[in-house]
Amino acid sequence: MGKSKIIWRSPSNIAIVKYWGKKGIQQGINPSLSFTLSNSFTETEISYQPKQSPKKIAARFYFEGEHKPDFEKRILTYFENIQNRLELFKEYELEIHSKNTFPHSAGIASSASAMSSLVLGLLSIEETIRKIPDTEFHQTASDLSRLASGSAARSVYGGFTLWGKLANIQNSSDDFAIPFSEKLHPVFKNLQDSILIVRSGKKAVSSSAGHKLMDKHPDKEFRIKEANKHCEELISILENGSFDRFTKICEREALGLHQLMKTSTPSFNLMEAETIAIIKKIREYRISTGQNLCFTLDAGPNIHLIYPEENKEEIRDFIQKELLVYCENKSWIDDKIGLGPQRIK
Repeated sequence: MGKSKIIWRSPSNIAIVKYWGKKGIQQGINPSLSFTLSNSFTETEISYQPKQSPKKIAARFYFEGEHKPDFEKRILTYFENIQNRLELFKEYELEIHSKNTFPHSAGIASSASAMSSLVLGLLSIEETIRKIPDTEFHQTASDLSRLASGSAARSVYGGFTLWGKLANIQNSSDDFAIPFSEKLHPVFKNLQDSILIVRSGKKAVSSSAGHKLMDKHPDKEFRIKEANKHCEELISILENGSFDRFTKICEREALGLHQLMKTSTPSFNLMEAETIAIIKKIREYRISTGQNLCFTLDAGPNIHLIYPEENKEEIRDFIQKELLVYCENKSWIDDKIGLGPQRIK
């Protein structure tokens, strides 16, 4: 057998209810609810061929054409941790090529898209050895993605996705995410997400470091209760179509996440002055026009401006005239709710 390859394209996601802090083996301390994006994705190509040495896991990793030894070590450690769940590591050596359509390590959940696309590729290779039932494929992908990066668990599905055990939601789990789009109100089916790039560089504090600081955070228990409450409320909102209530939870979660960072020990701040200025402009515009739009942030300074498709023309005009002046090189990403990962034939 010669060299073969698998290509998967998996999107990032933006959490409306945030996951911040970990428990057990790569589980969130609270449930989180997100929607998967469309244009912000990672494409991962995995070439595989029979191994030269049957004992050692063999893999090389390249990001946008450049060999990345440090990240390769992380990937190999991850493979060692999951080797008992996948037979492919006994059979094949791998060469992994990954590339993004959006800035890396800037608070747009690049690990979510990167790790989910990697895992989906691994499972497709695994299917050359053994059959994985269709009913198990994505659940397994979500579980294995979680072990690589928590938010990646949510990227294996399109639309809205819930990760974490929620008392009144059947099949919800701390180990994998479940899709939640069957009863979605029309106002949320075509959400737009304009990502305003305040800074495209690497964050001063990684998400992994931030998660660890929640272990001894004085507001940890309150945060867990609040996230559970917000997830339950948001599921109801997604069915009844109240954009006003969606906005309140979305923005409270965004600002609450950054407040947790500011009150950690040691404390840190990932917002920039431009971030605050954009938030002020959004609020002023919403009051003056009555338009349905809200903002959220991931663990970084960049703003996700979320609004229904029907308001697209007016809000794009607002972005161009009022907000791009605060963005790095006037850059932004035109995105929207997406259908989820796809295998590239």
